[in-house]
Amino acid sequence: MLRRSHEHQEDANRRTAALMGFVIILVLAIGGVVLVREISRTMRIEDCLMAGRRNCVPIEVPLKRPL
Repeated sequence: MLRRSHEHQEDANRRTAALMGFVIILVLAIGGVVLVREISRTMRIEDCLMAGRRNCVPIEVPLKRPL
């Protein structure tokens, strides 16, 4: 009986470790996607500026609120 309890605890520990590994990989993947998108946006702006253009970054105008 003690052996079964010990095996059950080992299985639970393995599942927890696997889940934590999956979460870490998922966080790294999401961070990588965000980083690549930000670098891409910055590169487009820099390329536009290097070409001598002036209106490279669109200006966001807030929507007018109804009175």
